[in-house]
Amino acid sequence: MEPLDRSTIWPYEGGEPGAFYYQRYAHPTGVAAERKLAELEGAPEGQALLFASGSAATTALLVALLEPGQTIALAEGAYYGTGLLFAELGRWGLRYVEFDQTGPPPDGADLIWLEAPSNPFLTMPDFEAAAAAPGRVVVDSTASTPIYLRPLERGADFAVHSATKYLGGHSDVLLGAVVAGSEEDAKRLRDFRGRTGIVAAPDPCWLLLRSLQTLRVRMERITAGAQALVERLQAHPAVEVVRYPGFGGLLSFDVADPHKVETSLRVIKNATSLGGTESALESRSRWEGDRVPPGLLRLSVGLEDPDELWADLEQALS
Repeated sequence: MEPLDRSTIWPYEGGEPGAFYYQRYAHPTGVAAERKLAELEGAPEGQALLFASGSAATTALLVALLEPGQTIALAEGAYYGTGLLFAELGRWGLRYVEFDQTGPPPDGADLIWLEAPSNPFLTMPDFEAAAAAPGRVVVDSTASTPIYLRPLERGADFAVHSATKYLGGHSDVLLGAVVAGSEEDAKRLRDFRGRTGIVAAPDPCWLLLRSLQTLRVRMERITAGAQALVERLQAHPAVEVVRYPGFGGLLSFDVADPHKVETSLRVIKNATSLGGTESALESRSRWEGDRVPPGLLRLSVGLEDPDELWADLEQALS
């Protein structure tokens, strides 16, 4: 493991700042984690940047690259917090419109924001249609991870992650990431990050380095468990609809009484967020209101035995 360096300053070398001089601009642990993430995403070294959270990464990307009066086309049904953040930035002159990401984006969009898969509806974008549009393309691939999707290889200009989720993988890291397709964009984001102070701290970066070593084996185990549960949920009479893209650990399904299911669980945690080693389930209507069906439950499958998870779901559904 890379040693954890919590230093906030480093002495100048020969009277001049070296590669590291003040933590707000860069630090060894963060650079090591960024190097590993760039490798996973198939990007050149220096083009992955870590931020204090996924929302911080999103904010940096929008404010650094867009101007007042420009328009974002946001994938319909994407993580509700993304739309809330876009609306907040409306006070600075940015506007957004939602569109069905399974088809082409609307005309006139300066930035096209896809989510692969969307959370909690689990739709996948039409990458070719988005790449053919004149606007720049961002793909939030938090739920896919680089194990199942590398957006830059699908024509995107940026890949975005809430690294709190599967990349961190243990529910103990708060981080966000942007991987830029060009050196110029990476430099602009790095400068913006340093000036605004939303750099990721060394400790979560060190934990991310730990987690990235097991990312592939975790995602493969999680996917196998999710696939097994999807088959059983689809056959259960109390389940109305199941949404799953075919890979990863995120799925959703609808039931008549979501509160009963939540409060009957014994193994699966009734909690928000996703991507940890322990499975978590929650009703999304408590946060998203009428935007989602009232009975929609989002399940993040962890590393537990699938039979044990199914036994818990089955008794909660009965």
